[in-house]
Amino acid sequence: MSNLKYSRQRKAIVDFLESRTDHPTADIVYINMRKEFPKISLGTVYRNLSLLVEIGEAIKVPCSDGAEHFDGCTLKHYHFQCNRCGAVLDLNITDMDSIQDLNKIANVNFGGNIEGNSIFFYGKCPKCAKELKR
Repeated sequence: MSNLKYSRQRKAIVDFLESRTDHPTADIVYINMRKEFPKISLGTVYRNLSLLVEIGEAIKVPCSDGAEHFDGCTLKHYHFQCNRCGAVLDLNITDMDSIQDLNKIANVNFGGNIEGNSIFFYGKCPKCAKELKR
C-alpha cells in the first residue's frame, strides 16, 4: 500500500473492496466498516476511499444512479449497469484489442491525443433477464 503511514482502517477498506464484485457505494463500505470499527465516521470512509482512488488502489465508478461506486480491481476492465435493479458488474471482455481500437477511431478527426477510454454498458443483468423471461 504505497508509502503512506499504515492505517488499519484503510487496510480494512482495501480488503473489503477487493473481496467484492458488486462495486459498493461509500455508504455500503461505511456500514460494513462499522462492524469492525464501531467508531469510524462516514467522513473517514470517504477520505480513505478518495485517497485510495488517488493512489491507484481503487477505482471510482460513476453510475447512472447518481452514486459513486468503488471497485477494488484496478486492472483495465469495463463495467455494466442493470437498468432494472441497478447492479454494477464487471464485464469479462476477452477481445480487449477491439475495444482499444476505439481510441484510434475516436482520434481520427479529433486533433488532440486520446490516451484511453471509459466505457459503460447498460441493459438487463443475467438475474433480471432471467426473471423477465418467466
